[in-house]
Amino acid sequence: MSNLPVPAPRVNSETQPFWDGTAEGRLVLPHCDRCAFVIWYPRSFCPECGCTEVTWKAASGFGTIYSFSITRKGQGEYRHATPYVLAYVELDEGPRVLTNVVEDDPDALEVGQRVRVVFHDTGQGTALYRFCRA
Repeated sequence: MSNLPVPAPRVNSETQPFWDGTAEGRLVLPHCDRCAFVIWYPRSFCPECGCTEVTWKAASGFGTIYSFSITRKGQGEYRHATPYVLAYVELDEGPRVLTNVVEDDPDALEVGQRVRVVFHDTGQGTALYRFCRA
C-alpha cells in the first residue's frame, strides 16, 4: 500500500461512469462510437471527431511507464508521503494518463516497464487509480 493521500475527486455527470468504475475496482474508458477513439480525460464527446455518441468499455488495466519523476520533497498533504512517483502511463488501449506509480522502490522504476492499475479507496464512493509494476 502507498502512503500517498487519497483525496476524493470532483465528480460530475460527464465523469460519473469513470468514477463509478473505480469504486468497483474497474478502469472504464469512453470510446467514440463513430471513430473508435479511446477518450482520455473521460468526457461525453469525442475530442477527435466531435461525436457525442460514446460507449463506456472496460480497459485492461495494463500499460507501460511512458515517463516519470520521483518527488523527494512534497508540499501540503503530500509533504510526508515522499518519495513518491508521478508518471505518465500509456495504457494498452492508447491513452496516456497522469498518475502515481506505487508499491515499489521508486529508484527501481524504468521507462517502458509494464504496470497494472490498483485502486485506492477515497472513502467517499470513489477510488483513485494508481499503478504498480505488473
